[in-house]
Amino acid sequence: MKLYQITYDLRKQRDYQSLYEEIKAYGTWCHALESTWVIATSQSAAQVRDNLQTVMDADDRLLVTRLQGDAAWRGLTDEKTKWLQNQYQLCEA
Repeated sequence: MKLYQITYDLRKQRDYQSLYEEIKAYGTWCHALESTWVIATSQSAAQVRDNLQTVMDADDRLLVTRLQGDAAWRGLTDEKTKWLQNQYQLCEA
């Protein structure tokens, strides 16, 4: 499995619910910040992008970035911190 950070700007329609459902369908996810999620999947970044853009409008923005190696964060809940730590350990194994 690979970890990806998903960051987006929904512009006019702002259909968050459809996007959230599509992200949650990956099964292993963390809604880390307001417009940032982290997922674990065997798909490529392009495949994740292509999947998510099906529920986005043409003027929305999306960035899918693979996370590997070094990471740091601040101010996340204990639950989110534990999720990220566990996922990093699983992906490094």
